[in-house]
Parts: sequence; structure tokens; C-alpha cells
Amino acid sequence: MLSVWVTSFSNAALTPTAIALGNFDGLHLGHRQVVLPILQRAGIPDSLTASPEGSKDGAIYGTVVTFRPHPQEFFSGQPKKLLTPLREKVALLRSMGVDQLVLLPFNRELAALTPDEFVAKILVRQLQAHRISVGCDFHFGARRAGTANDLAAIAANYGIDVTVVPLYTDSGERISSSAIRTFLQNGDLQQANKFLGRPYSLSGVVVQGQQLGRKIGFPTANLQLPPEKFLPRFGVYAVRIAIEPNTGEEFSHTGTFNLRPETINPMPKNVYPPILGVMNIGCRPTVAGENPTVEVHLFDWTEDLYGKILTANLEHFLRPEQKFPSLEALKEQIHNDCVFARNLMMG
Repeated sequence: MLSVWVTSFSNAALTPTAIALGNFDGLHLGHRQVVLPILQRAGIPDSLTASPEGSKDGAIYGTVVTFRPHPQEFFSGQPKKLLTPLREKVALLRSMGVDQLVLLPFNRELAALTPDEFVAKILVRQLQAHRISVGCDFHFGARRAGTANDLAAIAANYGIDVTVVPLYTDSGERISSSAIRTFLQNGDLQQANKFLGRPYSLSGVVVQGQQLGRKIGFPTANLQLPPEKFLPRFGVYAVRIAIEPNTGEEFSHTGTFNLRPETINPMPKNVYPPILGVMNIGCRPTVAGENPTVEVHLFDWTEDLYGKILTANLEHFLRPEQKFPSLEALKEQIHNDCVFARNLMMG
């Protein structure tokens, strides 16, 4: 399977390119419509053998170009929670067959470029774009002055074809990252997953917890998530869990690296089969918890999980977080949650 070349330096990118341009947080069904046009090509060599010095055999590298940090975070000065942090985004792009991810550092210099300057400097000179795909609501350049149609007109001066993808809707409702966040905040997991085209997932390293779950008969794995990961509504979820060893691969905020499948695959098939379980997201009010935690109880599991990476696909929202009068009442509810979740996912 292909690896993904990831760089935050546009002059280190594999060229020439076919570019899908946007933020792509969530890589939902609408985003995938923007990415698909750059994948409809032939003669692409295996990226594991590709080199940053240039294309081989006339290849055009299918490239997603996005911004880091998210422009909203840059202008507001407030951290933006993401549906797909970098590790998840790379894994999803690799599964689609994308060769390369270019993370343009969004700073004052980039924000000040006019639409014409952005096309000439970034897309033409540095990335050597042969064709470009964007959503019809795409804006770019200083003060977001450029539209998708402007991009098509400017790029045409360089002989570059631009595909402007119409808004993607479901039953008349626009599929967007903001809509998915709202669904997740409201506990409407079914609609969020429908817009994503896959279950929403949380992925992190198993770290030491207070072992309260073990004391009441339901041992849990405590997940350390990327700090920028967007958390859905606090409560209990039925989940399907993949377990993989921790390779120690760190995803840098800047730099260039070639990520092979074994370091980014969120659902590896050669480690363990997916395990069913329940996940609690919240502050654990019954035991006077303060900070949000993410804990997973795996059904029929006894092996040590510390240090491993768990990816939990959220399949059903069972109930909101609540405070119980005693640990015994909490224990009884967890038992009921487990029975309900098992029936939902196995029935």
C-alpha cells in the first residue's frame, strides 16, 4: 500500500501535482467530492519509492493542500478543536489513495498574499499544479477576497484547469464540518456519522488512570487524545475498538516526513480483530471528577493495554453523562450499558 508524503514546506513537495485545496477538517462526504477529481489519473508510481526531487515517469502526484493552523484559529487567537487531527487526516487520505499532504503554515505572510500572488507563488511556482479541485464556497487570498471562480480564472492564465465542486447535500441539508460538530455536541451520532460517511472516532495512547473502573468490576483504558481533538457530547457510547502497538511515531507540526501505512493505519487488521466495548466521555461527576477524561471498557478483554494505541469508532450514543448516588448505582448502570451496547452492535 502507498505511503503519504507529508510536508509543511511547499518547496519540498513532490511535483508536479494535482491539487485538492481546502481545510478538509473531518474529511466528510463533501470533502471527498473535492478530493476525488485529483485521484482520477493514471501512471502514478508507488509513493514509497518517490523522491522529493521531482516526478518519475511523468507522474502527477495527487496532493491535498491545506493550512496549519486552521485560518480560524490564526485570526481568532483561540485554539480550534478538530474533527480530524493530523494523524487521523493522514490515515484517511492514505486510504483514499492520496500521495501527498502539504500543510501550508498559515501565518501573516501567507494571509497577506493576494489571490493572484497565492496562485503564482504557491500553486504554480512551488507546487507546479497541473490541475486543481476546490469546493464552490472556497475563498482564498488576503481578506478572503478570492472565490472559487476567481481561482479558475487566474489559474487559466497558466493553463491550469480548475474543477469547482458543487455543494454536497443530504436531503437538502449542506454537509459541512460545522454541521457535524453540532450533531456531535447534541449527541446525534447517527446524523454525524452519516455526514462523515464513517463512524466518528477517537484515537489515543492508553495511559495510567485512577483504576476506579477496575475496583468496581469494569476495568477501563484511559485514552490520551491529541489536545486539539474535538470531543462529542459527554456521555456513554457503544464503540468498536481497534488496538495497535505504539510505534513511537510522532506527527510534527512542521517538517517533512514519509509516513508508511504501518505508522498511520487507524484500523490495522494484523494486530487484533476489532473489539466491542463502551466508552465514557466526561468529567465523572459521581466521583467528583473535574477534567474531561475518555475511558473505554473492552468486552471480554484481559490483556495489558498500557502504551498501546486504541482507536474507538463511535457507533451508538447510549446516554448522557449523569451523577449517581453511589458507586453501587454506577456499577449497576455500567452493567446495563454493556448489555445494551452488546445487543446493539451484535444484533
